[in-house]
This record gives sequence, structure tokens and C-alpha cells, in this order.
Amino acid sequence: MLSILSDYPNLKSSKYILFIALLGISFGCSLTRNLEDNQYVLYENDLQGVEKSDQEALYGLLDQEPNTRFLGTSLGVNIYRFGESFYDSLKIADELGSLKIEKAEIEKSRESNPDDRKLEKREEKLSSKIEGLTKKLDYGNALMRTGNPVTLLDSNLTAKSSKNLEAYLVNHGFFEAEVNYEVTVKNQKATVTYQIAEKEPYRIDSLQYRPSSENVEAILKANRAKTHLKKGNIYVQDDIIQERNRIEEVLKNNGFFMFSKSYINYIVYKDTAKKIVNVERIILDPTFAETHQAYTLDSITFRINAPSNRFTDRRIQRSFSGIDFSFYEDRYSEKVLSSRILLKEGSKYNRNDAIETQRLLSNLDLFRFVNITFDTLGTRLRADIITQPNQKYQLTNQAGLTITEQLPGPFFSTALRNRNFFRAGEILEFNFRAGLEGVASATGQGVYQSSEVNAGFAVIFPRFLIPFAPGTLQKFGKYNPNTRTQFGYNYTNRPEYTRNSINGKLSYNWQTRDARQIFTFNLADLSYVRTPRIQEEFADILVQLQEEGNNLIWSFLPSFVSSISGQTIINFNKYGNFNTNKASLLKLFFESGGTTINFFDTPSNDEPGIEFANFQWLKTQIDFRRYYPVNKKQTFAYRFNFGWAKPYGVSAGILPYEKYFFAGGGTSIRAWQARRLGPGSSVPQTGEGGEYDYTNEQPAEMILESMLEYRRNLFGYFDMALFIDAGNSWMIGVDPARPGADFRLDRFYKEIAVGAGIGLRMDFDFLVIRLDLATKAVDPSKPEGERWVFDNVSFKSPFGRRGQTVFNFGIGYPF
Repeated sequence: MLSILSDYPNLKSSKYILFIALLGISFGCSLTRNLEDNQYVLYENDLQGVEKSDQEALYGLLDQEPNTRFLGTSLGVNIYRFGESFYDSLKIADELGSLKIEKAEIEKSRESNPDDRKLEKREEKLSSKIEGLTKKLDYGNALMRTGNPVTLLDSNLTAKSSKNLEAYLVNHGFFEAEVNYEVTVKNQKATVTYQIAEKEPYRIDSLQYRPSSENVEAILKANRAKTHLKKGNIYVQDDIIQERNRIEEVLKNNGFFMFSKSYINYIVYKDTAKKIVNVERIILDPTFAETHQAYTLDSITFRINAPSNRFTDRRIQRSFSGIDFSFYEDRYSEKVLSSRILLKEGSKYNRNDAIETQRLLSNLDLFRFVNITFDTLGTRLRADIITQPNQKYQLTNQAGLTITEQLPGPFFSTALRNRNFFRAGEILEFNFRAGLEGVASATGQGVYQSSEVNAGFAVIFPRFLIPFAPGTLQKFGKYNPNTRTQFGYNYTNRPEYTRNSINGKLSYNWQTRDARQIFTFNLADLSYVRTPRIQEEFADILVQLQEEGNNLIWSFLPSFVSSISGQTIINFNKYGNFNTNKASLLKLFFESGGTTINFFDTPSNDEPGIEFANFQWLKTQIDFRRYYPVNKKQTFAYRFNFGWAKPYGVSAGILPYEKYFFAGGGTSIRAWQARRLGPGSSVPQTGEGGEYDYTNEQPAEMILESMLEYRRNLFGYFDMALFIDAGNSWMIGVDPARPGADFRLDRFYKEIAVGAGIGLRMDFDFLVIRLDLATKAVDPSKPEGERWVFDNVSFKSPFGRRGQTVFNFGIGYPF
């Protein structure tokens, strides 16, 4: 994450310029500018009389929405108008017509010269230009598409919105609701007031079920507790729709292959005097039989077709576990494939099993597509699974900017993927990445260039590799298991040191059948770390810290680091898609480092003359994230993160540097530089003028942080955010080098750092660019009674004192 302190003079000046420029754009033009006499800006929508309905849902039904405004004007409209000022549709139309004529001439020429490469390239270039100009003519130039035009009052859309509101109320039990609207105009700004009379809602008084076939009724009765229709609830039309979908799902998962929701009817009887409804469910009989019948899987076939550019006359036929396999060549394992097929010969049809089978086979990453079809014969089914192999080799290249700490820098990465490497679904991966970044020097000499190179390979097996356990493939296949073995090399060149490491890992991964919970168990995570170059000034700092009781120097000795760890990720309702549904994510992590050292006679790090560091530690972390949408444009997001790590045994109170916790930065407490907050109430070094100098990273053994963010779409790709971050890091025990760094129950709550800020995000779906401006509100490093520092921010000093405000630039959401 990029963090730039506002105490750099040139950066501070640029912020003022940016601030003034934004204000200039905002005040630059009025929404009502250049309107005709009979035109009015839709300035406000107002709903009155809403008491029991979902007001936000009602607002979402209005066909016209006012432009987002700030201080009386709209930045989105101003951007649109700025783009419109040099937009000439006639010129674009003329250019588009000329290009189409030229393309037609080239197409005619190519009929007699189909192999002419110059003509072919020119045609491709013209096609690209025509596509771009067509888009420009239809939707405006790039600035016009980024902004949005001013919303003008449209009486037809206002009347349609009124009908939308009334229809919504009727479908949500307010059968007698009435909606009227009134338009008031002042200075060509229109406010539309929708006057809603909800009246009394109708409630469900009884649920009746007209008898159908016994086999259907028995299944529905056993699942009735999950119904969406409940006595006493307000009648909602959407509940009827959800209930029909639920019944169809239940029956299709119990063998009723031919059943569909079209057989389900509901009759609603209204009692206008009592304001109640009685709901009767009817299941119609099929037209092709006397009753609905359950279907049984009679046979299962799995076919891999040859790639489109290959033709084969001979196919490989095999049978395994009741499945008939047909391969275009002998390079696939029927044992692996059958472990991902949940359909079983002789069992009842289950739609969920068919969908899950398709997902499991797709997750193997061996096939371009997976299609499953069913043929019927009486009440028997033949399942046909048809696939086509994915490309054997896949090369992926990426180039761009990388941002982890200070200033962004270029990176390049490449990955080669070899599918079905050992002919049993294995995947071989080669990876290489090189990048440059700007990082703050620990010796206080400004921002320096840091370079990093990573290379490695991995083999992914689509099963658990467990010795003497041959039955695990079929037993655990439904959990999408895989075993990952990897080996890698990492090289880092920073201003203070050069560091390289060799690492290897053996891990097991699996997930629940609904893919909501993912598990990872790292049986062995091994690293050999060396730091062949340490800057003399930085070495002096490490020695000085050691003399003060801080053993950070041990993290820069040659070391062998090993650990066993496990992690589970529970994803509730697809967190990360950021749609209109509530969602949350929980990560639980545990690690035991240097466990095998307990079985050997290993010298402790605090023994004299030690030149090779050994580590033992325990570590755990809990990370909870919550996404709560208010409506389509507004959401709240929350994160809670707790971590604890404790060295023991031969470590002599020292953790590997990579295992410490760090607070501050673009994904942590954003009002502090990356890795510079805390620990506890310890005081950073002071520079010239007595101000804090956040030069050194601040490792800690415990972290507690919480972030609350309000996100709102402004217009087009632009979103804004308001956020509050709170938290800190601590040491578990007294740290002589940093007084106040230790965690204590009687004072930790006084050491919670608080930062607040505002952010601008550009969400292009495939990429989110984030700009956050955060300022310190509570600084625990200050003496008690002086920790509230937010009052240093004022109109005259919008960035507070030196070092109080931090600017963060990042890719993606912070959580």
C-alpha cells in the first residue's frame, strides 16, 4: 500500500492544489445553467407517508434520480458538460461514414486478394476505429461516459414512478394503498413529492394444501418448516415466488426430474373486512402421466471429445465405479474423474448433485466446458457428461504497478501452466515475478528504490497425497481436495539490506460441498533465509536496538524457519462480490513454528556466539469482515482483526521478522504510515523540531484493529467513502527498548489509536483504484490527556500538524 505523508512540502502543496481544483470544478457551473424556460432540473425526490414499507426499496423504484450533489452542484454533471464542450457529433458521424466507405472498398478488394496481409491489417484497424467511433457517437466521449448528464424532470417518468410505487405496495400486502404526487418548482429546480397512503396491510390468516399424490405430499410435509409463507406475516407476492422455487428445488432433489414450478398454483382469498388473506396451494398433475414420478439414474457416461483441431478414429473405452468413460486418447484417469462425479448408478435423481458434479469437474481446470444432459426412458435416466480438454499449456503475462508500502513501481510476472502433467489431473506451474518499488529507508534517508524477484514452481495433485491411504480419493472427492507441493526462491534488495530465501511447502486444501467454507492445512512450510548484505548504518541501528533490549538483529541472521499451520475461510453469501446482499467473511488461522525443534538438542538464540538463528512460536489470527448494503448506491463495510503470536523455547523471545504483526497502512489504521503504528503507547523517535519521525517499522506480537467504512456511488465509475479506523499493536511482555509497548488489561483501552478520513475510488469492475486521505484523531503515543489530536485540524490547517495526515493510494478495496 502506498502511504505518502503530508509533511513532505511538495506533496502538501499538491494536496492544496488538488483541493482547490476540486472546489473550482464543483463551483464552476450550476445545474440549471443553459436550461430552456420549460425545462427543470430534478432536484429532489421525497416520499411521504411511508410507515411500514421498506422506504429504500420504494426509492429504488423511482425512474428518475437526482444528480449526486456536493455544496449545491454535481461534479458528475460538470465532468459531463466539460466533455460535451468539445464533443461534435456531426464530425464524428462524418468520420464514421468515411471509415465505413473505406472499409467497404477494402472488403471488395480482398475478394480478389484474400491473402493480402496489408489489406487484412488495414481492415482490422478500420474495424477497431469504427467500433470506437460508434460507441462515441452513441454514448459520448470518455469524459461524458465518466460523468452523467443533468437529470431533467420528465412528467411521463414521474407518472410511471407513481404507478411503480403503487404496484410495489399492492404486491407487499397493501392492497388498498394509494399514491399521488406533487411537483414544486423554484428557480428551475423541481422537487417531486410522492404522497403515499399505505392503509392497513393484509396478513396471512391460514395456509391450505390441496392434496396431491402421496409421494409428493410426504416430501413436502417433511420440508414444510422451511416455507416462506407463514401465518401472521404480511402477504408479500415475492414470498409466493420464493415458495414455488423452494418446492421445485425440494422435489427435484428427491428424484422428480420432470417436475417444475409451473405445476404449482396459489389461490389467494381476500377478506376486505378483516384485512386478511387465506392462501391455498395446488399442485397440478402432469399431462404425460397420472401422477408425478421419481426418476432413477440407470446409467452414467463420461465423454471427453477431441479438441476442435484434432480428429481421432479410435477412442479409449473404460468403466469404473459404474461410469462408462470414453476418451479421445489415453491420458486421463477415470479414478480421479469418478471421484468428482456425485451421480451414482441406481440412485434417485438429485439436481444439486448434478450441479455440484459440474462444479467439481470444472474446478479440475482440465476442461473447456462441462455439460450434463439426461435422457429419459420411462422413469429411468441416462446421464451423459460431455467435455472437451482445455489447452495443455497456458502462458500468462502481467505488467503494471505494484504498491505495498510507499511509492508505486513497475512489475512484470509470467506464469506457465502445464495441465494433466502426470496424466492424473495434476497441474505443473512455473512462476516468475520481478518488480521495483519506492520504500522509506529505515535509516531515515528518505524514499529509496526496492527491488524484488521471485521464482518458483508447484505441482497440484487433485487428491490428498497420504501414504498408506489408498481410499482417500473416492472418499473425499466430493470436497474438491488437492495437495500442493511448491518450491521457490525470493530475492529482496532494499536500501538497508539484501535478503534471499529458499522455501518449500506441502499443503492440503479442501472445501465443503456448498463451497462456503475452505480449509487449508500446511503440513510443512520450510524456509532458509540469508541476509548477505546489511548496510553499515542499519547494522549500527540493529546493534543499538539489541543493547536496549530489542532483539530484531536476530531476524537478520541466517536461519531455518519451519512451521505447521491451518486456516479456514468461511464465506457467508459470497462476500467479495459486493452486490445488494448482506455478506460476511471469517478467517481463522493457527500456526505452530519450529515444532520439530522440540525433538532435538538445539542451542538457544541467547547463547553466546550464536551465528545461526532458530525459532519456535505459536500464532493465531481471527479476521472478520461484514458487508451491509443500505441500497444499490450505499453500503457499510466493517472489519475486525485480532492476532497473537508468542515465541518460546530456543527463540529467546524472538520471532522471525515475517511473523510479527504490523499496524498502520492502507489496509490497516490508515492515518499512520505502513507498519509505523505502536506498539502500545511507545513513543516514536523524534526528528527536527521535536515532531515524531516514523522511520522505523514497529513489529509487535499482538494486534487488535477495527475498521468501519461508508461507501457511496457518486456517478459512473466514481465512489466515495467515509471511514473510521481504530486499533493498535502490542508486545506480550515488557520491551525495554520501547517503554509502554507491552499489552496490559488496565491500560490497553487507553492506547487504541483512532483515525478518520475520506476516500475516492474508481471502480472499473476489473480494477479498483483507491485514494484515501486519513488524519489522526487519537494518538496513543502522546501523553495521557493529550492524545486527542483531531482538534489540530481546522479550516486554516486542513491537514493538522506535521505528520498528522496520511495519503494512501491502493489497488482494490481495503477489506
